[in-house]
Amino acid sequence: MDEKQEPDRPTWSRQIEFTLAGIGCAVGLGNVWRFPYLCYRSGGGAFLVPYLLMLVVLGIPLLHMELTLGQYLRRGPVQALAKACPLFKGVGMATVAISFIMCTYYNIIITWALYYMFSSFRSELLWENCNNTWNTVNCTDRVTNSSSASTASQQFFNLKVLERTGGVEETGYLRWELFLLLMLSWILVYLCIFRGVKSTGKVVYFTALFPYVILLALLINNVQLPGAIDGIRFFIIPEWNKLLDVQVWVNAAAQIFNSIGIGFGSLMAMASYNSYNNNILKDTLAIAITNSATSIFAGFVIFSAFGYMSHLQNVPVSEIAVDGPGLVFVVYPQAFVTMPVAPLWAVLFFFMLLCLGLDSQFAMVEVMVTSVLDGYSKPVLKYLRRKEFLVLVVCSGAFLLGIPHVMQVGIYVFQLMDHYTAIVSIMFLAFFEVIGVCWLYGVKRLSSNLTEMTGKAPNIFFRVCWWIICPVLITVILVFSVIQFKPARYENYEYPAWAQGVGWLIALASIIWIPIAALHTLWVLPGSLTEKLKKSITPFSLDEISESSDYQQKVEVLEVIGSSVPPPEKDSVQTNL
Repeated sequence: MDEKQEPDRPTWSRQIEFTLAGIGCAVGLGNVWRFPYLCYRSGGGAFLVPYLLMLVVLGIPLLHMELTLGQYLRRGPVQALAKACPLFKGVGMATVAISFIMCTYYNIIITWALYYMFSSFRSELLWENCNNTWNTVNCTDRVTNSSSASTASQQFFNLKVLERTGGVEETGYLRWELFLLLMLSWILVYLCIFRGVKSTGKVVYFTALFPYVILLALLINNVQLPGAIDGIRFFIIPEWNKLLDVQVWVNAAAQIFNSIGIGFGSLMAMASYNSYNNNILKDTLAIAITNSATSIFAGFVIFSAFGYMSHLQNVPVSEIAVDGPGLVFVVYPQAFVTMPVAPLWAVLFFFMLLCLGLDSQFAMVEVMVTSVLDGYSKPVLKYLRRKEFLVLVVCSGAFLLGIPHVMQVGIYVFQLMDHYTAIVSIMFLAFFEVIGVCWLYGVKRLSSNLTEMTGKAPNIFFRVCWWIICPVLITVILVFSVIQFKPARYENYEYPAWAQGVGWLIALASIIWIPIAALHTLWVLPGSLTEKLKKSITPFSLDEISESSDYQQKVEVLEVIGSSVPPPEKDSVQTNL
């Protein structure tokens, strides 16, 4: 393999741009809302023990594996996995499907952040009190355990921003404000990535780094507030007995897994634009460690604010912490209300969410674009002429599919899709990817690839993780995910059976490509069933089929037109896989 084999493939202008883009992809909204909640629910500081252990034995080795494969084969996940393990080439297709599905609803979080940010440019925040037209008689400005009362912040999100209906059965009407902000968010995404890695590489200098400036400013402000130390103490003091709960270990592994983005194909696609001899281990450590450090840092920011709220309202911190969108769009905004210069902190916080969301969105769209160009560049560019138009088509399609999320029923659609995509589908994808690369492509071949590119073989730690530890851990996580699976719900609302059925169809939209592609591989490979099976787990076997097919087609064309030109040399035929 030689970088010169593909002179037209763009590369990052500077290697630091890939590192920043990788950090931006891994560090997202889950670091701000998911990790602090898991830490609080799983024994506070005790959760850091399994979390950091899983980072070392699962997160870093698997990220290293994905970056190595992408950089060596210089292809996105579809073509890379088709080459590495033809039988599991559907895993690459599934990663593209799941990334596209996720980018259709992930942008709604950016939409909400924009709504809140624009609503914060005023002297008094709109969720500061209950004296607004959308507030009901059971509105309160204090945290309460009463099921009949809700805070001003809750009512602003549910009754003003979402204007949500009673359930998924009631679609309601289109929220035009959110529709226009969704369009704006997609315009922002397009303008940042339409020129590929050349434009994304410049944008990430800001979007990947500026959130840390805001997080630091928020932390400095929060720790000076009364009660902040109680929230931080709640966050970091361990409850060691929690470590005896297997679910805590599964949660730690799943959080590392989902936060870094193993199985989504995003980092593999971006690594395919690296220079061939790039030091992958350096990027792996930078991305993985920065991601986990950001989660822990964000935990201090969030829980210092919770301690402040606990002090003001005389309720335990345990009654304030919630999971998901509610943490950053309901609970945390409520903390701003009594802070000095509240609108300023609100604007900065939601601008930070915007930056975090955009980085992750760049990566998901790039997976789709890279995979389409890898497999169908000639027919696609024949009609669309330029890559910029392909990016426009992808962004426009995702925008249209995201419209249901900006209707009054939107929050229920969002929760349903997120549950069955981010929780159910990704675990199956990851399992087959790890088996396909670590066992069928092989640790020996992967190590050889790394040595060829960097001149250094992976150490014994990485080889043991790839061969034994990672496959075992992924299998355990998958089994526990299936055993302890719970149907989707939003707050106290339980989805009807037909909606859960739709959720499973959403999950199958990505998973189904794995068996379909496996059958296709067995169909196109020559020989008996035994020979087909053997070739299907042999790396690059589909390349030989493609080369022979392309060669034969060229010979047949020459024969048909009666040309006296001799057949082309087989070695000159370029493969499309």
